[in-house]
Amino acid sequence: MRVAFIGPLMSGKSTLFRAVTGQTVAAHHVQGEQLAVVRVPDARLDWLDEIYKPKKKTEATIECLDVPGFSHETAASQAEFRKSLSSLRQCDALVAVVRAFDNPSVPAYRNRVDGQADLAELASELAFCDLDQVVTRIDRLEKSLKKPTKTHEHEKRELELMKRCQAALEAEQPLATAIHGDDDRKMLTSFAFLTELPIIVVINVNESEAAKPAPFEYLHATQTIALCAETEEQIAQLEPADRAVFLADLGVSESARDRLVRACYDAVGLLSFLTTGEDEVRAWSIKRGADAVEAAGKIHTDIARGFIRAETVAYDDLRAAGDMKGAKAAGKVRLEGKTYIVKDGDVINFRFNI
Repeated sequence: MRVAFIGPLMSGKSTLFRAVTGQTVAAHHVQGEQLAVVRVPDARLDWLDEIYKPKKKTEATIECLDVPGFSHETAASQAEFRKSLSSLRQCDALVAVVRAFDNPSVPAYRNRVDGQADLAELASELAFCDLDQVVTRIDRLEKSLKKPTKTHEHEKRELELMKRCQAALEAEQPLATAIHGDDDRKMLTSFAFLTELPIIVVINVNESEAAKPAPFEYLHATQTIALCAETEEQIAQLEPADRAVFLADLGVSESARDRLVRACYDAVGLLSFLTTGEDEVRAWSIKRGADAVEAAGKIHTDIARGFIRAETVAYDDLRAAGDMKGAKAAGKVRLEGKTYIVKDGDVINFRFNI
């Protein structure tokens, strides 16, 4: 999964990026985009590591992309943001950071501190970028349909869909309102529209408000989170053992990284299953609703191709039993077939033959 951090200039977007990824200010002083890989914290994997004592523990990961700050104040800053559009279209979700903190030493975007207005402006920019794609495609299709081609009927259907998309974007309606079935979805896949991406809104508040509910909700967000990015960055630089104390002083139980990782998983619809062995314990991310064969293919295509059974136990049952031997004795280990829908926290050993 890849997640992009977007937001107006001076919103604290890059500060939050550093807090989540552990990057330093010096490392981030480059022009353009910054990419970092974040290990997904998972207490279940930590316990398996203690029990099995493997040579290696491998967490699931999330790629975090920080792009230039958004601004309509100057043509140069607007152009800088739009350079990142192709990168944004390769992402699975967006984290939109807006400012709600007071700090006279940090100039405010448009000389205001208004997160709701900033979100509205950002949403309009994303819709405009998608609309530009749609209008360009409509123009090409209309020209193509003037000539007899083998793909005439397909292009005609696509043109009808694109005009529905145009109408939705111009009316500031979700693109989903223009999609009437799976065929429509397939036609739109290659466009990677920004307004179809799930969006997590982070409201960057004063430290004194970090433990309070978000000051407002954004209608189209999968989740809205309030936090203080500057304080979170400072806490992220501490030794792991010291972070809990400072988070407790702040009045929150989880770090920005942990909260955002969970929000991203929920937004994209991911879960983790676990594998164990003498060499490695590992967490694997897959889409919710994936079956056992898809999970096997996540590890290796040969395992999916030669799939026989998935020896499966729920993590909670394994933990309660103490180990795999105890879980088997308690009748908690199951042999599942190809159509089994994998659940979050399943510990799986795949049986296969090729």
